[in-house]
Amino acid sequence: MVDIDIFDEIDSTNDEAKRINLKNDFHLIVAEKQTKGRGRQGKKWSSPPLGNIYMTICTEKDVSFAPISLLTGLICKNALTKLDNSLDIKLKWPNDILFKNKKIGGILVEKELFNSKIKTIVGIGINIKLDKKESWWGDLSKYGFQNRRNELIGEIINKFINTSIKKPIHWANEWRDSCAHINKAIEIHREDKTIQNAIFKDIDKKGNAIIESNNGVEIFKSGEINIKGIY
Repeated sequence: MVDIDIFDEIDSTNDEAKRINLKNDFHLIVAEKQTKGRGRQGKKWSSPPLGNIYMTICTEKDVSFAPISLLTGLICKNALTKLDNSLDIKLKWPNDILFKNKKIGGILVEKELFNSKIKTIVGIGINIKLDKKESWWGDLSKYGFQNRRNELIGEIINKFINTSIKKPIHWANEWRDSCAHINKAIEIHREDKTIQNAIFKDIDKKGNAIIESNNGVEIFKSGEINIKGIY
């Protein structure tokens, strides 16, 4: 059901997922180091060989029953808290994983047409340990995950597969409960302007952000805005 490739070093696990020909329902790619790791909107994702999680799950199965970026955030949160239920993991729309108001992880979803089939590529990065980090970055170095990384990867892939099979219908409520900024003030950055004093009200069934500002209530898709003011 799952093929697994493990690399000491690779350009990007997402790029490798684009290159492979799937022979099973799911393919998991894990690397110790990425030389061209990236996040959303082409931003660089620091990927030093420190035991962090750099992984990609790809599949040609239909996972369009829910917004996969938000759903994967929930999967990662649940996997982390299963290993340590003392962790208060939060999510930031649409793809960030937070701990103590610091970003510890992110998700990059891409679609690729391969042999006339749509391949869904879900890249996941989680900071177990960082030597150098910007003020908004955090890690889990104080919580013993250095020795449990493979266990955490196993939890994530198992939960991803089970979720794709069971197709949970109440995912949105669980995501709302995990969101760090529901009904909180945020600042929205768009290519054309910045919207200050906005309120993140909710998400719709497609996972779009529902934002209230002086302009009224607006709906934004992933990639249309960047949210500031959370960390």
